[in-house]
Amino acid sequence: MATLTIQDAVDRYLDSVKLARSENTALTYKKSIEAFLACLKAEGIAATAPLSKLKEDAVAHFAAYSKDKSPATERLRLQAAAGFYEFLAAEQLADPNLPRVRMLIRQRGRRPGPRLPQFPREAIEQMLDYADGLDKLPAADEVEALRNKRDKAFILTLGETGLRVHEACKLTRGDMQMQEGKAIVIGKGNREAMVRFSSRALAAIRSYQKARAALDGASGRQLGSLPLFARHDKGAGARKVKSITPSSGRNIIARHVALALGEEAKGSITPHSFRHYFVTTVLRGTGGNLKMAQELARHKNIQVTQRYAHLSDDELDRGYYEVFENADPGDD
Repeated sequence: MATLTIQDAVDRYLDSVKLARSENTALTYKKSIEAFLACLKAEGIAATAPLSKLKEDAVAHFAAYSKDKSPATERLRLQAAAGFYEFLAAEQLADPNLPRVRMLIRQRGRRPGPRLPQFPREAIEQMLDYADGLDKLPAADEVEALRNKRDKAFILTLGETGLRVHEACKLTRGDMQMQEGKAIVIGKGNREAMVRFSSRALAAIRSYQKARAALDGASGRQLGSLPLFARHDKGAGARKVKSITPSSGRNIIARHVALALGEEAKGSITPHSFRHYFVTTVLRGTGGNLKMAQELARHKNIQVTQRYAHLSDDELDRGYYEVFENADPGDD
């Protein structure tokens, strides 16, 4: 029986990738494994060598070999190499120490830097302006009119409190301190916190509650136990006052994004986009006060808040042109 070589195992691995992955992914893996073979060759191990010559340490050499590439390319290469070792184990072609392979990749591979939160700030501001007029739109019936008031209050709340969508959906009327313009919420890690509401959001909530008074009164429940944002389904019984779910909240935003900005904008703004907007707006309005933004956004770690402290491209553009285009040529 012929001895299985590294190249034989590679060929089988790439055939399996072709069957399970897209054509583009298969090509990416092929290029990555070819680079892996080139690395082995540089270390004195030929592709025609017996598979038994392949050790876990090869991934550490491969990470070093890939340092001249971008971090993204390095990650793809190491992912393909890790997949190769997993294939060898699954097909019982070899018995690599997979935990060691993963540990070496974690230790030697570059970690991706934090990604800057991306969101369309101007489009969100358009959405908030649009939401402010939702209750003025003509409605086909009382249910639609009630939904418009709810959606106005919901969108303004997301944009001007920094609440996560599941936090907003869980709010009850009893959580609200309307006179103080605040609410008590249970956030991540089961931590209780105080959230502040803008006067615009509070006015929208009051208007919505007033329109809902008959429905809430007929529910037979304590007002404080009723959801702040309720479902309003046509045909639903008067006693059924149920909270909207996070899924419903996402659907509300998706529907109004399409109505306010056009179908092509669908997906460009999600409930979490409003949280990004909130943190950035606090930073812009306070001259970059990270501690205040951290407290208002309820970030446990200030490093999360720091991700928002980078100037946007349009701000950088403005600053650059103010310096170089508007400067007095005679200035030293």
